[in-house]
Amino acid sequence: MTTFIIFSLLLISLFFVILTGMILTISLIIKKRKGHAIRKTIIHLKRNGVILCVLVIGMFGLSLFSQVTAQTPAILDEQGKIKSGSISELTQIELNGRKEWISIRGQNAKNPVLLFLAGGPGGSQMAAVRHDLAALEKDFVVVNWDQPGSGKSFYTTNKNNLTVANYIDDGSDLTEYLCQRFAQEKIYLLGESWGSALAIFLADQSPDRYHAVIGTGQMIDFLETEIIDYNLALEIAQEKNDTAKIDKLLANGSPPYYGKDVTLKSAAYLTYLTSYMGENPAIYNNGYNTLRDIFSPEYSLLDKINFFRGIISTFNHVYPQLYNTDLRQSYQNLDVPIYFFLGRHDLNAPTSLVEDYVTILNAPVKKIVWFEHSGHSPWINESDAFVEELLQIKNTVNK
Repeated sequence: MTTFIIFSLLLISLFFVILTGMILTISLIIKKRKGHAIRKTIIHLKRNGVILCVLVIGMFGLSLFSQVTAQTPAILDEQGKIKSGSISELTQIELNGRKEWISIRGQNAKNPVLLFLAGGPGGSQMAAVRHDLAALEKDFVVVNWDQPGSGKSFYTTNKNNLTVANYIDDGSDLTEYLCQRFAQEKIYLLGESWGSALAIFLADQSPDRYHAVIGTGQMIDFLETEIIDYNLALEIAQEKNDTAKIDKLLANGSPPYYGKDVTLKSAAYLTYLTSYMGENPAIYNNGYNTLRDIFSPEYSLLDKINFFRGIISTFNHVYPQLYNTDLRQSYQNLDVPIYFFLGRHDLNAPTSLVEDYVTILNAPVKKIVWFEHSGHSPWINESDAFVEELLQIKNTVNK
């Protein structure tokens, strides 16, 4: 937080120095044309040049410092000392030739591994999971993956070359890395929103590597979901007589969207539905704590910027590739236990589609677990109950 404040002050100072330089340059040009003395103006320009160089060097140095010092906090015991046998790492690894970041946290490094797949594509929930699902660290080694084009892994590859297949390949490679590193034949998969579909893709490809798959805010048919969400947002706007939102939605038209404005057009109805859920008193602990998350020590100054860039630019490029994905058509048979942790009041990912999917899904176990006081993110809305249900799955596997 302190580093960010200093960086912001340097950035503001840089702006004023540049602005002053522009004014002095204009003044110099005018004086030259009028034949006035220009010695003092040149001195001021030189001084501003020196200050500008110092500020740029300072900002670069501060950015580098924040990158080197980024970390995930140690896990402490009751005496405030690092807990014996615990693990807390922020690590860059290579997946299929791409350098990507993961965090690894657990009170006991010998516990089963649970891999969390963030929403998006382009989202980073490394800090959010540490805060909201900290209780999982007692019984699991919790691994968070900043996927290609998100957060700390934003620059891992040119986002314009990213495909859904890249995420599947890297997720499979990461699974193998975790199984080998922790000497475990299988791990647990927990996917949120887009990550819930990615979890299904991975389980289909390597069913022998997963104890169970848990999907929350489960995505089933991406295009149908977007159309349902758009129509629902329009209906709510009409009920509220929100003419500005009605005009915006009608101007954008119904999904699918392509081109440079996919994120902006999708956000027009998704954020509206999120705000609407935020007004629902039946939903507990509503919403993300974005400021808390981006100011967490896992993210450097550049990561904080890329936290948002991933949500905007990576989503914009990758999401249209998912419009043809319908789990009901392509993933009817899975050789892994599948659990769906659904918020009763989720408006972003229609739960009716999950219920449809369950009726045709063939899996060793298939079960919907309802969270009565949750929206799209039960892991945030009802984190205690969420952890308890996860532990029940773990206990079932261990029998």
